[in-house]
Amino acid sequence: MKSKIDDSLSKLNTALTKELLQVLIPIILLILVAAIAAYKLIDVAPPKKIVMSFSSQSPNYKVYASIYQALLKKEGINLEVKETSGDIENIALLKNPSSGVNLSFVQDGVTRTEGAGELQSLGSLYYEPVWIICRCNSKVSHLASLKGKRVAIGKKGEGSNLLAIKLLHESGVNQYNTTLLTLGGEGSVDALLNKSVDAAILVDSINSSLIKKALSKNGIRLVNLDDAEAYTKHFSYLHRLKLPEGAIDIERNIPPSSINLVSPTVTLLASEKLHPALIYFMMKVITQVHQSESLLSTNNEFPSIKTSEVTPSTQAINFYKSGTPFLDKYLPFWAATLFSRILIVILPILAILIPLIKLIPAVYTWFLKFRLFKYYGELRFIEVQLKQKTENENREYFYRKLDEIEQKVSEMKLPISFSQHSYELRGNIQFVRSQVSKEKSKRT
Repeated sequence: MKSKIDDSLSKLNTALTKELLQVLIPIILLILVAAIAAYKLIDVAPPKKIVMSFSSQSPNYKVYASIYQALLKKEGINLEVKETSGDIENIALLKNPSSGVNLSFVQDGVTRTEGAGELQSLGSLYYEPVWIICRCNSKVSHLASLKGKRVAIGKKGEGSNLLAIKLLHESGVNQYNTTLLTLGGEGSVDALLNKSVDAAILVDSINSSLIKKALSKNGIRLVNLDDAEAYTKHFSYLHRLKLPEGAIDIERNIPPSSINLVSPTVTLLASEKLHPALIYFMMKVITQVHQSESLLSTNNEFPSIKTSEVTPSTQAINFYKSGTPFLDKYLPFWAATLFSRILIVILPILAILIPLIKLIPAVYTWFLKFRLFKYYGELRFIEVQLKQKTENENREYFYRKLDEIEQKVSEMKLPISFSQHSYELRGNIQFVRSQVSKEKSKRT
């Protein structure tokens, strides 16, 4: 007896498990469909390679690119570098999808001339001052004083060349009243030292070896721009800086007094095709590299989107507002990227699926009830016929019909949770059968 009870309980458990699966399987299938859709719609693995271009005339750019390479390599990302003729070529490469270039160091202000197009900014990285160096015996405090002299203004294609021409033009110095030579970088400093030019305009970092080399010679000095503030009003991308006395060389007291400078910033520009996850990671890298205090900037002044002329990327804006995404603080780059990209796609899908998941059990219950309730319609028909008390009505037909209904109900495979409805229907069948019997007895 006990064995039969155990067998019955086992069959009951199996039946309950089967019923549970019938409800859960559609839900599981929907979740799998959502997961597959998410997998298809998202870029699961960001590219493992970034290509960066920068001017070959700036050793500083090369140094920073090497630092970026080391930091990116730790996360399995390979940074390839491409040296160019200058900022104009860098912008052209970024705009050209077939070039493969994703990032470039570009002097702020150049995009005003060349146009930014669909490029996006990750932020300004540091100040790169305009160094106006002259071989002069007396103090020079205005660019207008260079009129009629030989001035090296940087190579064509470089941001320094474009900026030098703008500053000189604003000061009334041009190719018609002054000898402007397209010498840049080391060439312009060498020309200054060997007296081939009277002045040179360079855009370079505070720690540039070229600037130290030029200013270490007697008779060569920095131009102290008394009208530096005026230039910043005419060119919004320029900043007025105060170079402290002895900032370049304390031992030799270079410069011998504080100097007014104007300075653009170096901006990191990205192509519109750069993967969002890589943008976030580059934001972490440039923050790590450029946030420290320098001779010309305060702590955490850079990187920044305050001075960039190019529209910042959405990821850069979010980073400056909120810092490193939560997942990036605790997960490896690839894992945080995968999880965040999945969330972006799967959350809207879940917003649709959740109501559907709730609807499935309700639809399933309605379907099962429908299978039972249709027999109530047949019982109702029999009752109506009985009430009409048709004299020639064949009562055996009603018995046969009730037997058929009862047989069908007995053969129905219903969940155990629906046993109550099944028993109620059988009770109603018996009730109608009793009604038929009463009518029959009355007739006889």
